[in-house]
Amino acid sequence: MTRLRVHHIPVCPFSQRLEILLAMKRQRHQVDFEVVDITRPRDEALLRKTRGTTALPILETADGRILKESLVILQYLDDVLPGPRIAQQDPYRRAVEGMLTRLEGDFTTQGYVWVMNQDAARRDAHQAAMLRQYQRIDDFLREHAPEGPFLFETAGWAEAVFTPMFVRFAFLEYYENFRPHGQPGCARVAQWVDACLALPQAQQVSAEEVVKLYYDYARGAGNGALLPGRTRSSFSFTPHWRDRPWPPRDKYGAAASDGELGLVAG
Repeated sequence: MTRLRVHHIPVCPFSQRLEILLAMKRQRHQVDFEVVDITRPRDEALLRKTRGTTALPILETADGRILKESLVILQYLDDVLPGPRIAQQDPYRRAVEGMLTRLEGDFTTQGYVWVMNQDAARRDAHQAAMLRQYQRIDDFLREHAPEGPFLFETAGWAEAVFTPMFVRFAFLEYYENFRPHGQPGCARVAQWVDACLALPQAQQVSAEEVVKLYYDYARGAGNGALLPGRTRSSFSFTPHWRDRPWPPRDKYGAAASDGELGLVAG
C-alpha cells in the first residue's frame, strides 16, 4: 500500500469529520476510503489490524501502521498532508479552539442518549439536558466569537469537529421535534449551526439519509443491531436509502416493520 487508507462507515459522524477536514485542505484525493458494513460480522483481516476493536474510523498509513480515534486521525491528516493548515497555529487561538472542541463529547453523548431513549416520560428531561448543552456552546461563542458566524474568520478545526454532529441531530428534529433555533439562550449557537450545515465541504450526508438510516437508533438499537421482529437493519446498504420511504416520526409508538421501512418487499 502506498497511500493513506481510512476504514469507515459512510454515515458515521466521526468519519465525516475526516472528510470535511480533507475537503477544507483540498486533499480528499490523497486518502482512500474503504467502506465497512456494520450490519455484518467484522472482517477478520480488519480485526487483526485493529487488534480486535471495532470502533471506526481507523486510518492505515502507507507502511501499514494503524491510527484510531477520529480527533487523533484528524490531527495526523492536518499535519502530514499538503494544503492550508486547518487547526489554528497561533497558540492562544489554538487554545480557544481546543476549549470549544472539549465541549463536543458531552454534547454528542446527550444527543445520542436522547434519540435512543425509549421512555416517553423522560422526554422533557432529555430535552432540558440537550438545551443545556446548546446553551453552554452558545455562551462560549458569545464570549469568544460574538459576531460569528464561525469561531474565527473562516470555518476551521472546530467546525470540522462539530458539523457532523449538527448533521446527525436531524434525527432529534425529526423524532423529537427539537432544534436549538428559537430556544432560550441559543441564538448564537443556532447561527453557528446554520453556517456549519451550509458549508460546501460538509455535504457528504443529508438529513434525509440520517433520518432513514438512524431509525433503529430512535428505537433503541445502535450499531447495526437488530430489533425484535426485524431481519434487516436500517443501516443496511440495500435498498439504497433514497429508495426507502420516510420512517414514522412517532418513535414511541408501534415499531415499523422491515417492509414498512422499505428494507424488503411487502
